[in-house]
Amino acid sequence: MAKQPVISMRTDAKELSYDRPAASQIFGFIRDAIIGMELLPGQMISETALAQQFGVSRTPVREALIQLSNIGFVEVLPQRGTYVSKFSMDKILEARFIREALEVAVVGHLAINTDEATRLEVVAACDKIIADQKIAAADDDALAFQNLDDNFHQTLAGFTHYARVASLIEAEKAHMDRVRSLSLHVSGQYKRILSQHAGIIKAIKSGSAEKAAAAMSVHLKDVYNILEVIPQEHPEYFE
Repeated sequence: MAKQPVISMRTDAKELSYDRPAASQIFGFIRDAIIGMELLPGQMISETALAQQFGVSRTPVREALIQLSNIGFVEVLPQRGTYVSKFSMDKILEARFIREALEVAVVGHLAINTDEATRLEVVAACDKIIADQKIAAADDDALAFQNLDDNFHQTLAGFTHYARVASLIEAEKAHMDRVRSLSLHVSGQYKRILSQHAGIIKAIKSGSAEKAAAAMSVHLKDVYNILEVIPQEHPEYFE
């Protein structure tokens, strides 16, 4: 693994709000830096340097790194330090498999087990997200686009009114997040995702569980395309 501690993140990441716990804010800043590939797989993270950057003690930084370790974004090696986790192909494929099982069930449920008024509410909420994604795509703001992508999937899960579904999807997607972020730099990926999202919503609106399931399955299998490219271009990112 790389030995150099890399701490550089956006300058606005240094500014913490006094009305929220420092650890949760630092967690969010570092998570976004990892997802956005500002901090690369295998790079070392220094607690001391982060504490200096954020103007806090090492305690909230350590708490943030523990949270990041729990979701698989960093790896703490005794006597060696803390590193940004490298990509695990097995974990990425497993996460995609679990997400497909959950999210195909979600859209199928919304298509046939909700009344027309609820389906229209789903459509309206997701159409708004898609509109915001188009703006992010036009600005080539990959992180904003991906956050909206997460919001799209969480919104669909929320409309099932099964409380654990959204949290299970959120827990599994961590292993895919950085790959998804890299995929947005592939030509045509913004347009492809927007088209897939629109297809999912159209299928839900039609009331066809089969069409909704097929549209979601196609969307979540899209990661295979980028997994054919990234290991060749960046083998150093993988375990």
